Amino acid sequence: VQIVESGGGLVQAGESLRLSCTASGLPFDDYCMAWFRQVPGKGREGVSSITSTDGTTYYTGSGKGRFSISFDNRKNTAYLQMHNLQPEDTAIYFCAADWGPCPDSSIDEYEYDYWGQGTQVTVSS
Repeated sequence: VQIVESGGGLVQAGESLRLSCTASGLPFDDYCMAWFRQVPGKGREGVSSITSTDGTTYYTGSGKGRFSISFDNRKNTAYLQMHNLQPEDTAIYFCAADWGPCPDSSIDEYEYDYWGQGTQVTVSS
């Protein structure tokens, strides 16, 4: 199983970024993909999730309003479009996957077995 994130970088406050997460080798066809973020000294915070089969999405407070998650079935790739980024969005963003569908009221890191290596997002003021 491989989970590979890309798209991170350094942007200024107010700008946008789109993160990508491609999954390969998952031993099931119906799965949930989620984005987390982590800053030094803190645990991973769930941002958004999407179910591969029906596209059902969920956002936590961190992702609501400015972030949008989507999924391309042909590419087995989830995207996290982030708008109006702020310095407090600076973190390592991780993608995770597990057998689906996604829980409809939470994004808990302990529910995901497959993780990518993370991609750094840095927002300057």
